[in-house]
Amino acid sequence: MKIQPMTKTGTPVPVTVPPAGAYVIDPSRSTIDFTTKHMFGLGTVTGTFTLRSGRITVATPTIASGAVVVADAASFSSGHRGRDEKVLSGAFLDSASYPEINFASAGAVNIDGRWTLRGTLTAHGEDAPVEFTVIESAVEGGTLRVVATATVDRHAHGITAMKGMAGRYLQLTATVHAHQ
Repeated sequence: MKIQPMTKTGTPVPVTVPPAGAYVIDPSRSTIDFTTKHMFGLGTVTGTFTLRSGRITVATPTIASGAVVVADAASFSSGHRGRDEKVLSGAFLDSASYPEINFASAGAVNIDGRWTLRGTLTAHGEDAPVEFTVIESAVEGGTLRVVATATVDRHAHGITAMKGMAGRYLQLTATVHAHQ
């Protein structure tokens, strides 16, 4: 998981707002990484999801900005075949019945130079609020690169199997490349 860059005084480095416009996410260059705990918090599990599609809208004023992102639930990968099969099964994500994980933001807020997209994450057929905090943003060669982090409570999505053995919270880092 990436950490918000800090100044020498310990305050977050403000993120530069990219030029206003609609940006289409390039799934082939974008990822969602996750970290969670297992075995009653003793072990760490890391992995990825792939993105199917999405768009980012940078508006004026910036608080009207937003994003809509679709991840492929079946792309869950932790590098451990048995774990991945269990997570994809009906006990957890049930990716056969719920093939997509969706995020739709309802707007952006700026707190001390940190932009946060507040919205709804739909996983396993259940909606729950989530906030993605933008920790990096840059436009290079016509491509927008955004890195944002969020904490997701799987219980909020009705995924409650194996309490203690499987972590309740996932720390997500989305690294998204998009173009106008």
